[in-house]
Amino acid sequence: MGYRFTDLTAACQDDWRAYIEHDFVRQLGQGRLADDAFRHYLKQDYLFLIHFARAYALAAYKSPTLADLRQAHEGLKAIVDVELELHVGYCREWGISEQQLAELPEARATLAYTRYVLDTGNRGDLLDLHVALAPCLVGYGEIANWLNAQPDTLRGDANPYDAWIAMYEGEEFQAAMRAELAWLDARLADVTPARFDALTRIFRDATRLEIDFWQMGLDGAD
Repeated sequence: MGYRFTDLTAACQDDWRAYIEHDFVRQLGQGRLADDAFRHYLKQDYLFLIHFARAYALAAYKSPTLADLRQAHEGLKAIVDVELELHVGYCREWGISEQQLAELPEARATLAYTRYVLDTGNRGDLLDLHVALAPCLVGYGEIANWLNAQPDTLRGDANPYDAWIAMYEGEEFQAAMRAELAWLDARLADVTPARFDALTRIFRDATRLEIDFWQMGLDGAD
């Protein structure tokens, strides 16, 4: 019987729960996250998206099949043509101009996670790269679902961060998450135990770096 994505989260259960249920996430869901913390996160997430696009470009280079190449191309187009524009618009609603975004320095947590993803993809294969990206690609969808399951999560006008939750609970993102899970499950099914152990190390490292990204937002760290 082969491995699945759930085996990765089970192998890194403590880190995965610490990421999904981080104080930044809890406070966001309860509507009590400090405005400055959310703005700092939004700014750095813009820079993250740029490197996320670069990771998809690397995925295209690493693609062994036409189907994988098409997937990488569609992902790159979605980030560059749609997601970055949406993010710039959302930042504008929070008083952050496009000029400010263009001049941002990268926080250390942003540098650490994005460069880790790109380095992992450069050193490894397409599966290594997808596993390094999974805490973001899959994690944000799981976070939205977890928040909706919490009795103290505020929805609607009572929560200034409701639009953020809505983005990741939305069908478009949830469908992308399900597609990524299917892709990962299909490839994990064929790996050896030794290969799975190596992928688990990548997944654990990436998850811990995502935890640091939340903490950066909470602390306003540079």
